[in-house]
Amino acid sequence: MVKTENFQKVEPITIEYKGKKVKAKTLTVSTEIPMNIDKAWNNVKSPALLEFVAKGMIRFKPVSEGFPKHWEVGETYGVKMRVFGIIPFGGTHYLFIEKIDDHNHTIATKEWDKGAKVWNHNVIMKDLGNDSIYYEDSITIYGGLMTGIITSFAKRFYKHRQKRWQIVAKENLSFAE
Repeated sequence: MVKTENFQKVEPITIEYKGKKVKAKTLTVSTEIPMNIDKAWNNVKSPALLEFVAKGMIRFKPVSEGFPKHWEVGETYGVKMRVFGIIPFGGTHYLFIEKIDDHNHTIATKEWDKGAKVWNHNVIMKDLGNDSIYYEDSITIYGGLMTGIITSFAKRFYKHRQKRWQIVAKENLSFAE
């Protein structure tokens, strides 16, 4: 039986933002997902998966022609976010796809908006065998005086995302096609 509970850890860190040292937080949320790594990896590279795992907490509306079928390294995507589908949040949120590493099953984004000045997100997947993976979201968050509040929201959001990943696994959903 695969353990599907989330593990969460928040650590204070110092980062550089606009030439100054600032106090930020790193949030790490991980779980095991009963899914083949190749299928999970193909899913995570699709914006459709992001929309599915965020559903119920955040709705994304691209500011341009819409999301591509797959994330593309070097591209920046702007979205309007609505918390619980109705409350506007953060103005335009930008996602820059910094890295997609097919060999090591990692994705790195640099993200920002008016509230979350830094939201650097890394996804890490590891094959555990028996069609099961270790899945981790690691996010560096800085929002000035709002860093603590944004981090509290992020804890709830990433726990929600990883529960939605369990639905993807249980229902054998595919977003990569």
